[in-house]
Amino acid sequence: PLHAWVGDRDIFIAEDIRREGRMGSVYTTCPRCSNPQSTPYYRCKECEGYEVLCKGCIVEAHRHNGLHNIEAWTGQFFEHTTLKELGLRFQLNHPVGETCAHPLTPHFDDFVVIHVNGVHEIGLNFCGCFGAPERFVQLLRYGWFPATTGLPKTAASQAVLRQFHLLSFESKCSIFEFYQHLTRLTDNTGMRPVRNRYRAFLNMVREYRHIKALKRARRGHHEAGAEGTGKGECAVLCPACPQPGLNLPPEWEKLPLEKRWIYRLFLAIDANFRLKRRAISSESADPSLNKGWAYFVEQEAYAEHLSVHASDKSTCSNHSAVNNSRLTDGFATSGVGSVGCARHDCMRPHAVGDLQKGERYANMDYLFLSSLPPGCPTHSVTSYDIACQWCRNLIERVQAYAEHLRTNQDKLESFTYLVPKFHLPAHVGSCQTQYSFNFSPYVGRTDGEAPERGWSHINPIATSTAEMGPGSRRDTLDDHFGDWNWKKTCQMGTTLVKRIKVAVKEGADQTFRYHQFELGLRKKWPKDVNRWEKEMVDWEHDPSCANPFESRIKRPTQDAVRRELAEEDRKAQAAGKAYSLHPTYSASELIAVGLELEEQQRRVSLESKSLGNKATDDLHGTVIFRGNGLQWRIEQWIGVQERYVPGTNILRQDESAPENRIKEPWQTPLFLPSSLPNSTPCDGRLLMIEWRLRTAQAHTGLDELRRALRMRSFLYIDKDRFSRGQRQNTRSQSQIQRTQGKVDAAAFKYRSARSAIKVLAPLLQEVGWEKEYPCLEKEDVQPLRFDTDGAAENEKKKKKKDRQSEGRRKVSWIWGTLGNGELSEGAYLSAYLRVEWCKSRARAKRWQEEVLLLREEMRRVLAFLEAQAIEWTARSGFVGVNSDDAQQEGYCAYALGQAVMRRELRAHFEEMWKDVDSYISSQGETAVLKDGDTESSDGQSE
Repeated sequence: PLHAWVGDRDIFIAEDIRREGRMGSVYTTCPRCSNPQSTPYYRCKECEGYEVLCKGCIVEAHRHNGLHNIEAWTGQFFEHTTLKELGLRFQLNHPVGETCAHPLTPHFDDFVVIHVNGVHEIGLNFCGCFGAPERFVQLLRYGWFPATTGLPKTAASQAVLRQFHLLSFESKCSIFEFYQHLTRLTDNTGMRPVRNRYRAFLNMVREYRHIKALKRARRGHHEAGAEGTGKGECAVLCPACPQPGLNLPPEWEKLPLEKRWIYRLFLAIDANFRLKRRAISSESADPSLNKGWAYFVEQEAYAEHLSVHASDKSTCSNHSAVNNSRLTDGFATSGVGSVGCARHDCMRPHAVGDLQKGERYANMDYLFLSSLPPGCPTHSVTSYDIACQWCRNLIERVQAYAEHLRTNQDKLESFTYLVPKFHLPAHVGSCQTQYSFNFSPYVGRTDGEAPERGWSHINPIATSTAEMGPGSRRDTLDDHFGDWNWKKTCQMGTTLVKRIKVAVKEGADQTFRYHQFELGLRKKWPKDVNRWEKEMVDWEHDPSCANPFESRIKRPTQDAVRRELAEEDRKAQAAGKAYSLHPTYSASELIAVGLELEEQQRRVSLESKSLGNKATDDLHGTVIFRGNGLQWRIEQWIGVQERYVPGTNILRQDESAPENRIKEPWQTPLFLPSSLPNSTPCDGRLLMIEWRLRTAQAHTGLDELRRALRMRSFLYIDKDRFSRGQRQNTRSQSQIQRTQGKVDAAAFKYRSARSAIKVLAPLLQEVGWEKEYPCLEKEDVQPLRFDTDGAAENEKKKKKKDRQSEGRRKVSWIWGTLGNGELSEGAYLSAYLRVEWCKSRARAKRWQEEVLLLREEMRRVLAFLEAQAIEWTARSGFVGVNSDDAQQEGYCAYALGQAVMRRELRAHFEEMWKDVDSYISSQGETAVLKDGDTESSDGQSE
């Protein structure tokens, strides 16, 4: 325990100081050679025991460890020295200790090796014997990576390259930070100059990454070598996704959709605007080594595509913010677009590209089409946060693209396009039913948000990649994407077994709840349930049919009612029965304009209150001008109103007394029929006109409120994902505040309308209005989902266990309003229950599908690993051009090692999954659909 250690810390300090001396090794002769002429003055900081030896023995002991740090005793303390100064020289291309008959030294005997413990100047001899390999090959065979292939003067050990490679994946440190760490290990004072080999180390790291990617992609075991590498061949494939030729059963394409859906490919499209790149270097000065062989698309073809095809603009509210340019001054790219695996969070091969201005269709189309394999499964699923707009003209756009992008053009019509669950609440109501993962069949519990989780591992390197040239940045991101895919592959056993245990349990629970709900409904509405089920089945087989999740009851809008009133006025005027006491204002126009003036009064009042004490004269003048215009319009309207309601003239005479005089135009009472005192007479026709307009105003207010809440949710999502720094956060916060103003205005509109309805209802003998127009409390003004809106602070503060899940959440009544005041209670209830029954059925089906998908993914993972093992085994007999026995042995050893590793991984997964079938059986058959389960033609489950 730490508190016990504290009592002995002085001992630790003393022992640490003890190591600064010779630790009792005070010998007059070297303890190893016992030569009386050899005084022990030297020790190694890396070797165990801190043994002090003579010069000859310290050099001999480090012929196999020549990159250790040596100290020399001065008589009072130890100081740094080097093995080169002590006479050690490395001889390449010969066994250790053997001399070369024709040694070759580097120019000026200057050679630097970068190792895990610092930057070392060493003595080095190349082999100049007849038939000796080139100098850079001699370094490679010794285990050092040369900085150049000409006359190398710098190398890095395999150990330091491997250490940085893994460290960069886990800590996301930059090459500069790592090199600074090495220089401080060499000298932590700055007084002893360390040879600057940072640029050389940059190149060596980049080359090392590239070589490792090609090696793991079997390019060293291929006759065509590196130049024969195809697009995306260096990428690490997702073993759980359907990979044609690797993990799919024979003739799987011939199965009917009811059985073939488990072989669907789930794709997720997304962009990351944190991965910007400054306008540094150029493609000619810094080309990519991978050239489209891994995850980034080939740059020349991509740039040519963008130069030819202009991007389309979207009308989707969710995409309007994305259309805007995010490219600020000094940056060459605004981020990256990507296509990944929607279920396993792996990056797809040849599916990442730079963005220049938002998520333009030309960019995202290219990446999407490039990610599709030649044997892409039909009926695949594509997730995109703007899928509602992006997929609309996709096929037409593809027809204009280059031929290599149209390989899977005929399959795009069978694709399903959906919006990720987290982003869906920010879309309009129709999108939330048509593009929902929760409602679409044959998708399981896929959420489409895999890219958002995947960006978390890559965002920490955004700072360093922003300062790189274009090629170096793409190669670095390729390397990190590959490591992420490999980590996901190794974790696949744990991931899938956890998911299937949850899916089996939830599947059984949701299926039981659905059957209980359906049983209760069938007792009272058996014909309705049969009709609903048939509609659901028809829609699942043909999405062009009516969507059963959508409300079929249209809400009246203020504009629609105003048009109806105008039509009625026109007909009444033609029949000579018009209710009009003014040559230009009908009764309906009087009330409609009065409602507009009421809204304008509220707006000008808010503008006046928002000025503050330090507002400029220009802002004050603007508000005053608007107030003057409003006052003029009100006075004109009052003149018309007094003809229809003469009693308002008496009311205003009371208001015009000096002590009651109105100072501001927004304080002028309008005296609409709903605000008249009981003693003031009013024509019943005016009351009915205002009733109709007010009820429509209430529905319009709710529509505007829902729209503003969805937009606010999207802005919070956009802010959390992309806003970094004070400038961007301030801009995002300003947009959110403006949207919050729209939320408040819509809520005020509904409350005003309801207050008027409350007064008019008893005068018109209207009943049941309380159910149709509930009171809008402050807590009712909430988004569809709390976790998409940063404004829901109280909900965020709740403990995780107290937060509502999708199946248990309570939604504000503003999201469930269906009626228009003309429905009977039975029709209203039937409309509500139909949607709830459809959702309950969809929940049960999605969990059942998830179990089937996970079982199939487990099978695919095992098949994929075995297929790779077989392929590596076959490569073990590869014979390279001009390869000797040692080279051939390396080919065989590496291939067989890779095959064994994959079979061991397969066996490890099998051991983890051995109890899955028994666990499924223990939960009952309701947890999982039988293979081929579907719906019969009459709507009954088979």
